[in-house]
Amino acid sequence: MRFSLYARFTAEFVGTAFLLMAVVGSGIMGERLAGGNVAIALLANTLATGAALVALILTFGPISGAHLNPAVTLADAWQRGIGWVEVPGYVLAQIFGACLGVACAHLMFGLSLFSPSRHSRSGPSMIFSEFIATFGLMSVIWGCSRLRLSVVPFAVGAYITAAYWFTASTSFANPAVTLARAMTDTFSGIRPLDAPGFIAGQLIGAGAATVLFRWLVPALPTVAKDILVSHSTDA
Repeated sequence: MRFSLYARFTAEFVGTAFLLMAVVGSGIMGERLAGGNVAIALLANTLATGAALVALILTFGPISGAHLNPAVTLADAWQRGIGWVEVPGYVLAQIFGACLGVACAHLMFGLSLFSPSRHSRSGPSMIFSEFIATFGLMSVIWGCSRLRLSVVPFAVGAYITAAYWFTASTSFANPAVTLARAMTDTFSGIRPLDAPGFIAGQLIGAGAATVLFRWLVPALPTVAKDILVSHSTDA
């Protein structure tokens, strides 16, 4: 059967909420336990995020495709994987889910629901890093979903784990995540002022990777509905 729109939107909402709980919560925990060692805090943040992504894509992929990311949703719609009429619901579910995830992480660690970040991540190098991070993420998704669909959850988790360390921005690669992380003045935060540049870099990177793989694998639109994991399942 094919899951209803409401089921798919709910999957995106809950999945993105848990993703942000993993990102923000592990950042807080890592910073508290690292004793001032930023590398150890980042390592904790990295491992938790990568592992959570694998689990969340395996869990919610069969329902909604486990986009958990407006850039992925827009690219999927562009390649006719989902209808454009579904995009607003997906994107709103992701953004509101991400905000809920931040609030839940804050509550778990005894912080206020939201607090604007003062963590500066500005400049051309950071925006370029987000272009690279998202280009790489979408390349992994398009390549694996076309050629080795079953490995997508593990490939995405592995890529994000690596990209935390080889990009100067620590690889947000997700507009919903970026907006939500602007509301946490903790280890994983980003100043609201810096968020638009990140989002621009992410969307351009996602578009560039989609164009590349449309050329590399011309038949991609015929399987675009299977991005990440099939949106439907047999009864």
